[in-house]
Amino acid sequence: MKKLQYNSPVILNFFLLSFAALILGEMTKGWVTQLLFSVYRAPLTDPFTYVRFFGHVLGHANLDHFMGNMLLLLVVGPPLEEKYGSRTLLVGIVMTAGISGVLQFVCFPGAALLGASGIVFMLIMLSSLSGMRNGRIPLTLVLVALLYLGQEVWSILFVRDNVANLMHIIGGACGTAFGFWAAKKHR
Repeated sequence: MKKLQYNSPVILNFFLLSFAALILGEMTKGWVTQLLFSVYRAPLTDPFTYVRFFGHVLGHANLDHFMGNMLLLLVVGPPLEEKYGSRTLLVGIVMTAGISGVLQFVCFPGAALLGASGIVFMLIMLSSLSGMRNGRIPLTLVLVALLYLGQEVWSILFVRDNVANLMHIIGGACGTAFGFWAAKKHR
């Protein structure tokens, strides 16, 4: 019998923390999700404000929201963690969470943000850069960026829902910037 391998500690721990946040949110009827796992305008004197700048990526509105993000995270994340290393990937996740959390706080005072979509789109853009050789930009990056940005801009302009499309774009931009940095670092 083969043993299971904890092959991608950052991605698997992110998954487990997000699952725990979902369970806690369900058990408390959303109270913990609002307190720790959603970022929104709150007083800077509230210490939880700073937790939410980063913790919002672990929170999800419901099981469908969680599953949509986690399936992509679990498919795209492990090969990237293997390629770039756990520490480097963790830096990218924390950086993306912090940037999107602060931007949400500053730019959208009347709305809350939660979910790992920005992280997932960061990983997608990072993945499309993983084939970069000799400083040349992969065509896959250009195609993914065009399709991805086109879909998000379309949604911003013509779709009215509770999806934070701008934060998806921020996540994608972070993934692209992080990908160029990581590629330079690993050369």
